[in-house]
Amino acid sequence: MAFDFKKEYRDLYQPKTKPSLIEVPPMRFLAVEGAGDPNEAGGAYQHALELLYGVAYTLKMSYKTDHAIAGFYQYVVPPLEGFWWQPGVAGVDYTDKSTFQWVSVIRVPEFVSEADFDWAIETATRKKKLDFAPVRLIEVDEGLCVQCMHVGPYDNEPATVEAMHEFAASQGYEPDFSDTRRHHEIYLSDPRKADPAKMKTVVRHPIH
Repeated sequence: MAFDFKKEYRDLYQPKTKPSLIEVPPMRFLAVEGAGDPNEAGGAYQHALELLYGVAYTLKMSYKTDHAIAGFYQYVVPPLEGFWWQPGVAGVDYTDKSTFQWVSVIRVPEFVSEADFDWAIETATRKKKLDFAPVRLIEVDEGLCVQCMHVGPYDNEPATVEAMHEFAASQGYEPDFSDTRRHHEIYLSDPRKADPAKMKTVVRHPIH
């Protein structure tokens, strides 16, 4: 059976609908950085997702090629995630999506090396005839965070965020946003198919 990060690391991907604290370990991701409204049809965000999934599935299916990845095991591609920010805003302002800046990411297993990543970029470029140069392999070390499962439309997240910050304060912590610690979302539902009222999104904020 393929390894499923969501099931094996439930503390990271399946928190409760009440806020909780978590120490997030360092993880490696495929990443594309951009700016603008994620809902723009044919915009930068939609293109970034196409690039991310192209490389993610090239790595996942590498066992069917001549490229042998050391330590490879079959796995489910982890969910799409995003780090979001806006100039001069602590967290995010949901009312002004045009000023969003973001890094969209998909986690990769620890066995993926720089050489494997380079192979995947080259292979995806050749097969899909797209420029995959914007995709990077990065490591993110979030550290101590407060998180919560948000159920419902993305635009209703402010209420969840407020509850998270109130809980963090009750535990003696406060938000700790910086150039390396951002508003973080993990998307467990496909917005193209899911009922907006039932969509599940993990929301995570850095604290200290």
